[in-house]
Amino acid sequence: MFSRRDMLAVSAAGAVMTASAARAASFGNPDLPPQGAVNARAPGNLRDPGPQSEAIGNQFPSAQFPPATDVGGMPMDWASFNNAPKRVQNGGWAREVTQKDFAISDTITGVNMRLTAGGIRELHWHQAAEWAIMTYGSCRVTVLDAVGRPYIADVNEGDLWYFPAGQPHSLQGLGPDGCEFVICFDDGDASEFNTLLVTDWFAHTPPEVLAKNFGVPAQTFARIPLQNLWIFQGTLPGDLASDRGAVRKNGDVPPHPFIFRLGSSTPTKQSKGGDVRIADSSNFTVSTRIAAALVTVRPGGIREMHWHPNADEWQYYIKGKARMTVFNTGPNAMTMDFNPGDIGYVKKNLGHYIENVGDTDMVFVAVFKASRYEEVSLSNWLTHTPPAMVAQHLNVDEQTIAKWPDNAPGVMPES
Repeated sequence: MFSRRDMLAVSAAGAVMTASAARAASFGNPDLPPQGAVNARAPGNLRDPGPQSEAIGNQFPSAQFPPATDVGGMPMDWASFNNAPKRVQNGGWAREVTQKDFAISDTITGVNMRLTAGGIRELHWHQAAEWAIMTYGSCRVTVLDAVGRPYIADVNEGDLWYFPAGQPHSLQGLGPDGCEFVICFDDGDASEFNTLLVTDWFAHTPPEVLAKNFGVPAQTFARIPLQNLWIFQGTLPGDLASDRGAVRKNGDVPPHPFIFRLGSSTPTKQSKGGDVRIADSSNFTVSTRIAAALVTVRPGGIREMHWHPNADEWQYYIKGKARMTVFNTGPNAMTMDFNPGDIGYVKKNLGHYIENVGDTDMVFVAVFKASRYEEVSLSNWLTHTPPAMVAQHLNVDEQTIAKWPDNAPGVMPES
């Protein structure tokens, strides 16, 4: 049993500790116990004398010594194609990062593929929708829509394609040096290594059935491949007009294109700090299950603080050096560094921002399993809330709040 004197002593000690804690927290260093290298005082505190790979560690300064504002623990939001094993065949290669490799990514699988000039990703289809962005070179795509109308197009760097689930298609690298691209499937468990291939179906169908189906003798199929081709070296196709003419048996064409020139489109948001180009079902009509944004951030710029209310964000970093902080309840905050070929992931509704920490433009593409692109800007919200309300929350005067951007610029600085 505690006496009244004991209770008063405990209360007094608690008050002293609380006051000390309040004094310990400071601007840019809010957490207790104190976080970050800025709080390290003991000799040798920041040394790491154990076994390590400096080459890897130096790529992740924010993981080595996070900002003092980072707190708590969050699922890893970084992955990379750079350490994903390549499946290499004559005609090209591919590598993938699925949820099995990247636990947080439950809505999107990412694939990085290269095709030589003439290299063919064989005729196939998927159980998931396929979205892709061309990052190098040129490629010819073919697809048949759900009512039997063929579509053929050439895609170049910065262009997209989208194939709904179940619609059969092929990809072929064009001259002079083929192509490279990134594919996203709207399913974290999907795999480019496990698709429905035309050669597999032929090889595993009795010849007499093939004969009945195609109305030709069974011997016609005596030399079909007994194993699938997947990626193989083919001959360069002819001109686009000839291919289109060869497949339009009755003249019907799909009402909407399966490709979109995202890289050359007019920016949806543009500022001194960079720009944002958006493709979703409002302007890329066929893309009913995936929305995307191509973001460029100039040196010293920042992708403004924001969140996405309708879908998780899967990111692919194309150029430059980035640092992203993600904020969650708890509070929890985690900062990570990203380089070309890396993948980021932010769960729906979590606040985040992305800084360009290099001396060149930083470019990444953000992909969402959603029909429409949606974003909430922190500054846009606060400047459309009564200033007196905001001032009372943040101890910032109303005159300063009036200077904040009120148009959701996307990338800062605004001008």
